[in-house]
Amino acid sequence: MSDTTLWLLSEHGCFGGVQRFYEHHSTTIGLPMRFSVFLPARAVRDDSSGCAPAIIYLAGLTCNEETFMIKAGAQRRAAELGIALIAPDTGPRDARLPGETDHWGFGLAASFYLDAEQSPWSTYYRMESYLTQELPTLLATVLPIDRNRLGLMGHSMGGHGALTLAQRHRGLFKSVSALAPICAPMKCPWGQKAFAGYLGSDTTTWREHDASELMASATAAPFPDGILIDQGLADKFLATQLHPECFEQACAAVGQALTLRRHPAYDHGYYFIATFVNDHLDHHARTLLRDRSLTRP
Repeated sequence: MSDTTLWLLSEHGCFGGVQRFYEHHSTTIGLPMRFSVFLPARAVRDDSSGCAPAIIYLAGLTCNEETFMIKAGAQRRAAELGIALIAPDTGPRDARLPGETDHWGFGLAASFYLDAEQSPWSTYYRMESYLTQELPTLLATVLPIDRNRLGLMGHSMGGHGALTLAQRHRGLFKSVSALAPICAPMKCPWGQKAFAGYLGSDTTTWREHDASELMASATAAPFPDGILIDQGLADKFLATQLHPECFEQACAAVGQALTLRRHPAYDHGYYFIATFVNDHLDHHARTLLRDRSLTRP
């Protein structure tokens, strides 16, 4: 059973709500984990009507639970919509595994949001189980979060996580979007390194964690409200690492509605994210706020 003890690290008034940073002991990971949460005013009230829908944001390589909340400027629009924002850390900390800090694209802060199958990573690197089982239960148990109305979005490695986890856990996440995501990790150096290290050399297992491969194998469009992706055309990683065209082709083949917007002059960083983040919150809100009868039991 998950430990529901939370340690509040800091709290800040923010657009009528609160911005908080928490730590807890994760039974799934086996180590302390941190996450940040923005609660809009209606969720701060101590009554049942304050149970808010939430968007979980998965950050990219080298980031942590603070990056999105500090840099993206998403709280103002989230407060207007009455939607909570959750940003978990990008992977385990203090595992101190050999090789964990040898390369910024693998190991520390580079979990790729999957459950590792190879030793020594399989001991602690269990981010898929953490994000889809332990964290939603924790949020709904100790915070005014409606686990029946969760959206998932992410950037870069986190965009990969959002697109893959949303497809692998369709009943859990009602909406999905991504900014400059790694869309075909089997075809890019970042993904190949991560998958070989975490999953092993059998590439057939890689397909279950590749957003384009998952979509191509779908028997029907999994998200009837559509998927939103924004991509900057000045992104230095676009040609070698991201491959949005692969996901675009897979969506077209199965009839999945996809809005893939390509933006000249925008790069891979948080100035790009801050420019378009409100559109992503609105995208999720159209699904998460449509049926207000969906409340936490």
